[in-house]
Amino acid sequence: MIRSLLETAQSSPFPSVPVAHCEPAAEPAQPSLVHGRNIAAFSTAEPEYSCEYGSPKFFAIAGLGGVLSCGITHTAIVPLDLVKCRLQTDPEKYKGIVNGFRVSIQEEGVRGLARGWAPTAIGYSMQGLCKFGFYEVFKHLYSNILGEENAYLWRTSLYLAASASAEFFADIALAPMEAAKVRIQTMPGFASTLREGFPIIMKQEGWWGFYKGVAPLWARQIPYTMMKFACFERTVEALYQYVVPKPRAECSKGEQLVVTFAAGYIAGVFCAIVSHPADTVVSKLNMAKGSSAIDVAKSLGFMGMWKGLTARIIMIGTLTALQWFIYDGVKVALRVPRPPPPSMPESLRLKLEAKQQ
Repeated sequence: MIRSLLETAQSSPFPSVPVAHCEPAAEPAQPSLVHGRNIAAFSTAEPEYSCEYGSPKFFAIAGLGGVLSCGITHTAIVPLDLVKCRLQTDPEKYKGIVNGFRVSIQEEGVRGLARGWAPTAIGYSMQGLCKFGFYEVFKHLYSNILGEENAYLWRTSLYLAASASAEFFADIALAPMEAAKVRIQTMPGFASTLREGFPIIMKQEGWWGFYKGVAPLWARQIPYTMMKFACFERTVEALYQYVVPKPRAECSKGEQLVVTFAAGYIAGVFCAIVSHPADTVVSKLNMAKGSSAIDVAKSLGFMGMWKGLTARIIMIGTLTALQWFIYDGVKVALRVPRPPPPSMPESLRLKLEAKQQ
C-alpha cells in the first residue's frame, strides 16, 4: 500500500519533494515527453474546429445560422416590407416609398409599421433553417456524386442545384406564415395579429389557404436563392482573387467577414431584380381570393409586376448582405469549418498540363 502511494506521488504532474527508491524499477524504460515522468503530454489548447466538415453537427450549426440570419433580418425590416407589399397591391393609394410610409403612419401610427412581425419571425426562421442547412447538405452530397474534379469544373452549376433543392423545402416551411403575413399587412379589416389571423384563414379556406401561394413562392424564391448562393460564392471567389491584396488564409476573421458582407450585398441586388415580378404576384395573390397566379399576372401587366422594385433592391441588398454576415459570423463564433474558395485540384492541373504538352 505504501509503495502504491509512493508511485502515485512520483507520477503526479505537480512538483513534489524527491523520494528515495528502495528497489530498482522493474518495468522497461518507456519514452516520455516530460523528463523524469512517465506521463503523456496534455495540451490545454482548444482544437481549431468544433466539428468536422460534413458531419451532422456541421449541418445542425448551419441550420442554426440560417435561423438566426433569416429570422433576425426579415423581422428587422418588417416596416419596409410592409410598405413594399402595399406598393405592390395598392399602387393608387401608396405612390412611393416615402408616401407609403407617410400614409401608413397617418392611418395606423408608428406601431402599425410592425404589422406582421410575428409570422415574419416564425416563417423566415423556418425558411432559414431549411435554406442554409439543406444548402450545405445538398452541396456536400452533390460534390461527392460529381467527384473532386467535376465539382470544381461545374461548381457554379453545383451551387445552383444545391440552392434550388434547399429552397424547394424552405418554401414549404415558409408558405403558411407568408400567407398570414401578407393578409395582415395588406387586407383592410383583416386581423392585426397572427393569433387572430391564423384561425380566420383556417376557417375560411382550410389548409389550402396557407399553401395556395406556394407555387408562386417557388417561382419567386427558387430563382432568388439560386442567384443568392451562386452569385455569392463566385463573388467571394472573385474578390479574393482580384480585389483582396492577400490570400484568404492570411486575412483575419474580421477581414473575412467584411468580404462576406460585400459579396452578400452584390448578390442581393441581383436577387431582387430576378425575383421581383414573382414577389409582386405572391403579394397580390394572397389578397385575391379565388384567383390564380396566371390571373394575377395578367391583371397586373408587365409594368405592374415591377412596382416597388426600388424598395425591394434596398431591402433585399441589405437583407442578403446581413444574412451572409450573420451566417458566417455564427460559423466563426462556433468554430465551424469554413472552407476557402475552391481551387483547382492537383490531379486536374496535371491533366490539363499534360494535354497542353
